Amino acid sequence: MTVSDETAQVIVSDGQHAAPVPLSARMVELLRELRHESAESASGPWWRFLASVTRTGPAQIEYDYGEEPFPDQQLFPPQAYLADLQTYPRARLPVWLAAYVGHADRQIRTPSAAAHAGSGDGASTPRVENGLPPLPLIWARWAATAAASVAANSPLGPRITTALGWFEGISRSGSTLHLLPRGRAVLSGGLWNDPRLDAAYNKGAALPQLYRGAPDWVADPVLNPRAANGLLSFCYWWDGAAWNCGESPAAAALSPALPGIWSSQSAADVITQLNAGVPEAAAVDLVAAAEAGTLTRSFAEPILSGDTADTHNAYYQLMLAGVVTSE
Repeated sequence: MTVSDETAQVIVSDGQHAAPVPLSARMVELLRELRHESAESASGPWWRFLASVTRTGPAQIEYDYGEEPFPDQQLFPPQAYLADLQTYPRARLPVWLAAYVGHADRQIRTPSAAAHAGSGDGASTPRVENGLPPLPLIWARWAATAAASVAANSPLGPRITTALGWFEGISRSGSTLHLLPRGRAVLSGGLWNDPRLDAAYNKGAALPQLYRGAPDWVADPVLNPRAANGLLSFCYWWDGAAWNCGESPAAAALSPALPGIWSSQSAADVITQLNAGVPEAAAVDLVAAAEAGTLTRSFAEPILSGDTADTHNAYYQLMLAGVVTSE
């Protein structure tokens, strides 16, 4: 509910069959009154009201204040939340919601805008970031951990294709790595509840200039989708020799948004954590072979095998990434 928009869904079930039923106008009116009364609380009015009611026992009630993003089908246009904030002002919004209503496309960088900016966004020289491993090692480790994630049938974790690696962690942080011609690449993503974004959207601070000094090939098509929602926390570009960035945080802060790419050992640790039956020595050897470009199918598949392992699709990740040699 907001002051301008509201939607409701009720599902009834006998344990075997479920069906939707309409919510009465009287019930909607009572919920609207309840929400208005909740505005007097320290948390302010809730955005979503969820109830589970059975024939026996007390009802289970949950008031949702938006700490987690709302389901897409229950997300209203930004104007609905802005109208609600005019009636019920709040000192702070969850970062994702604050960005949703206030990002104003400020993190968008179209190819045309990038071309006009050239290498002079902010008229400053980019910072060289030495805390990230070189691109070839990141790519090989991303591929190895992606194969392990697929082998373990993990719904989250890293994935990889011929020129794109992506990662979504359990903490809602994530990133993408785009390979580009002439040995270049763009690594970008978001940190969940990034304090710098919180300060920008809730306290009026300036957004970090993530593209300061970026070349014209750093643009929307190769940026993490979070940029479209104003939730991009970092952007680095590999120019063939080093990682560069504008006002992105130091690499040490990025761990929640990246897979185990920091060292050969960290990648091996991810493999053994995802696949309990894999010996550590075998995981280390797998990563080393991927980094050296000497990995073969006959070597990789036994390491990624198991009772429930998706071995063939796991190997396919390695093959798409180009870190295996023909046999």
